[in-house]
Amino acid sequence: MSGHSKWATIKRAKATTDARRGAAFTRLLREIAVAAKEGGGSIESNFRLRLAVDKARAANMPKDNIERTINRVTGQGGEGEIYEELMYEGYGPAKVPFMIQVLTDNRNRSNSDVRKVLTKAGGIMGESGTVGWQFNRKGYIVVDRKGTNYDAVFEVALEAGAEDIKDGEESFEVITEVENLRAVREALTAKKMNVTTAEITYLPTTSSEVSEAEMERVAAAVEALEELDDVQQVYTNLS
Repeated sequence: MSGHSKWATIKRAKATTDARRGAAFTRLLREIAVAAKEGGGSIESNFRLRLAVDKARAANMPKDNIERTINRVTGQGGEGEIYEELMYEGYGPAKVPFMIQVLTDNRNRSNSDVRKVLTKAGGIMGESGTVGWQFNRKGYIVVDRKGTNYDAVFEVALEAGAEDIKDGEESFEVITEVENLRAVREALTAKKMNVTTAEITYLPTTSSEVSEAEMERVAAAVEALEELDDVQQVYTNLS
């Protein structure tokens, strides 16, 4: 089994597990809270909030939960929690670079928890910039193959400012500069294409070559980090 298919299989299995975990809603609500605090409570003018709300809706989060969170942090529903957005960097098993996105109300707790998990997994926490240079911050869109084709997605996305379009088995992946994410997403949806994911992500510029045993260790480290309440997302350079 190739490294790509092995890692993809592991990630799909984890996504199923995460969907059942109550912490998934907590993560989504934190993202909504930070987005609303940063840019206001209107999804029309605050694109980051729109992305967060769309993700929550896709996870079948009740509308009331979303609205209560937005109202709370924008002063309409009492005082809410104040979350700080952090990005930790380091190396996991087999010296695979890790970028760990955190939303927390206690920086010291998050720092300690992330460091403990990485160390236990055989990795190490680094300073800012340790591995960040190996990743690019990009817009990432997934379009369902049903009802469209590569040429149509390519034409619309490229015209709207996309950088790259990849043809996958079940979907098309569209890569953009962060500032073009909104325009590309809206162009695709205007053509009635089914956009299943639209988010800001960190894409690796290189790929680590690891054995299947090492890949299992990396997957276990990712899972342990994602089980931490404060961790929103873990990025590696495994495809």
